[in-house]
Amino acid sequence: MTESPRTPAAPLLDNVLDELGRDIVAGTLPEGKTFTLQDLSSRFDISRTVAREVMRALEQLGLVSSSRRVGITVRPRSEWAVFDQAIIDWRLATPKERRHQLRSLNELRSGVEPQAARLAAISATDAQREELTGLAAKMRELGDSGEGSSQEFLEADVRFHALLLEASGNEMFAALAPSMLSVLHGRTRYGLQPSDPAPVALTAHENLARAVAEKNESGAEEQSRALLTEVSQIFVSDF
Repeated sequence: MTESPRTPAAPLLDNVLDELGRDIVAGTLPEGKTFTLQDLSSRFDISRTVAREVMRALEQLGLVSSSRRVGITVRPRSEWAVFDQAIIDWRLATPKERRHQLRSLNELRSGVEPQAARLAAISATDAQREELTGLAAKMRELGDSGEGSSQEFLEADVRFHALLLEASGNEMFAALAPSMLSVLHGRTRYGLQPSDPAPVALTAHENLARAVAEKNESGAEEQSRALLTEVSQIFVSDF
């Protein structure tokens, strides 16, 4: 029997991959569960070509392994590509995983951002120092206006922290920005970001920007730690 002439269409492949990825992350397809390409073809009404592409994508993410004798096997979470944006998004979208993912992201930030802030106080350009100050002021204005959960506030917040990592001059810190700052997107997307942010958090952003602008290394590191401690208490520990 010849295979269907259908070719892998990106939207179809992405939809199937998204559903399977969420099933694995949520435990609907638990560690050790096995299935075949034919199982995928039957479940999603897709060709074996598309099923094979989905399997390869899942393998690259560390979610499954495949062998001719066994088929496709769900791998343990210790082997997941946890920095991949798809896995982060799936974990945030899964209620029982969300708290753990937010906590992990926040702990990662707590380990990296204070050092990035110290380096930014040394290495930031004048333009970067000015932009940080402007972003902190914009967040204050939006927060005081009850717009803390708005898209505009989110964009300013993400840009503030991404810029801090960039300004550190450490390209590896900067490369972590998309993964680490998923915590900000997740808080807003899932209703964990208040419309009226805590004044202490807004002040911490302003103080951090000021310390970087003034080339105060220890002050920048201290303010970054204070900010992340406040964020952890508000958004991770108490929901």
